This record gives sequence, structure tokens and C-alpha cells, in this order.
Amino acid sequence: MIYTKKIQEAIKLAIETHEINQKQKRKGKDVPYVVHPLTVGLILASAGAKEDVIVAGILHDTIEDSLEEKKVTYEIIKEGFGVAIADLVLSVTEQDKTKSWEDRKREAIEHVKAFSQESLLLKSADVLSNTTEMLEDYKQNGEAVFKNFGAAKADIIKNRIQLITAIVAVWKNNPLADELLSVAKALYSLCQFGFEGEKTARILEYSDYHENMEIECSVCGWKGTPKTSKSIEYYEELFDVSCPICEKMLLVVNAVIV
Repeated sequence: MIYTKKIQEAIKLAIETHEINQKQKRKGKDVPYVVHPLTVGLILASAGAKEDVIVAGILHDTIEDSLEEKKVTYEIIKEGFGVAIADLVLSVTEQDKTKSWEDRKREAIEHVKAFSQESLLLKSADVLSNTTEMLEDYKQNGEAVFKNFGAAKADIIKNRIQLITAIVAVWKNNPLADELLSVAKALYSLCQFGFEGEKTARILEYSDYHENMEIECSVCGWKGTPKTSKSIEYYEELFDVSCPICEKMLLVVNAVIV
């Protein structure tokens, strides 16, 4: 992908929207917000995305986060960049910020299930950028990072893991899937005492176990079987099955056949 005129114009609009018009910053930091959409564009380019998807990545927050007096609209993006890019930006734009944090995040996960692959790739890059930044900030500032969000630490992490699970479930050949799974596991490791409502691993005798039995993770919502999890660890007298998304242990099986 070369540095096209369309990409240049997208960068100009993103800088104007986030930096020139409002000096927007990243949560809790003196870092220009525009770094995020530019990072999303870079991730998409590295993943081999088409030009329109890269441009949409650079512009993905312009409708949602532009000032009312200098509002970037769907029509503005459509006129300047075409309907395909405008549709992609709109697909990842939060429509109603008056709703509670819980409702907005729940709706975002539901919307992902109906996304096209191009919208999924765009959302993947957005989530990867935001989550990687969160993990880096946690290394620097610890628990204080989560004070910048509108929810408790456990809720923020669980929601992000569930969002990643939904993205990967819809498109398993997503070129960013492996990186998303990696950051999901890193997030789960931050919750030392687990989540409210999290179930302990089921303990089974070998006679009650089958590689195609249905299992579900109470943390991230992944559903599958021991066989599809590809996360089985064998020991001398037992083996366990873990969630492939967040690595929570789901089954402990007594491997001794009586």
C-alpha cells in the first residue's frame, strides 16, 4: 500500500478533528488523541487491509468524537471519501452515548456479530490499539489506569475479553486474531481473583469426559468442545482443558481409567 492521496486526506481530516479543533487527549494522559486513529491505520496497513479499510481506520472516530460546532458527519465522509468508507466508519461508531456504559458495551458486542469482514478488521485494529495501550499504561501506572474509564476494573477487562471473543468467533481467519487472543490472555492475567459469577473448573472422571462435549467459559463466553479448544494439558494422572481465549481452566479430568 503506497501513501495515496486518499490516505493523505484522511490523515488531514483526523488531525483537524482530534487535534486542531479540540486538542483531544488520550484518557488520563497528555498524549494527542490522534495518535490512536493513526495507529489503527498503521495496524490495518500491516495486516494487508485494502486502502478503503485503512482510510476508515484513520477516520473511525471522527463522527463519534467531533465537536458539535464542527461536526464530521456521515455525509461529509461520503462526499470526501466515498460511500464504502463512510459505511465502514459508521459501522464502528457508537450511536447513543446517553446510554449507560454497560448498555453501550453490550450493544457493541452484539453489533460485531453482524459485521462484514472489513468492519471486523477495522474493529479488530481499534481494539488491538486500545488494549495494547491499556496494558502498557498498566505497566507504567498500575491500577490507576482503570480510573479513567466509566466502570470497575473487572467489568472493563471482562467486557474487552468478551468483545475479542465475539470478533474471533465471527471470523476465525481474521489476520489479527492471534494478536487479539494474546492481549485477551494478558488482560485476564490482571484479574488475580477472577470475576464475579465466574465458575470454577468442572472436575470429571474420565468415564464422564468426551472430547466433543460442549463447554462454555464463564469469563469470556467462548463456546466449544475440548477438541476445538486445542488447550489440553496432560499430567501424570489427570489433564485439564482451558479456554483458548482467556486461558481460564474449564475442566479437570481424572485420567486414571478404573
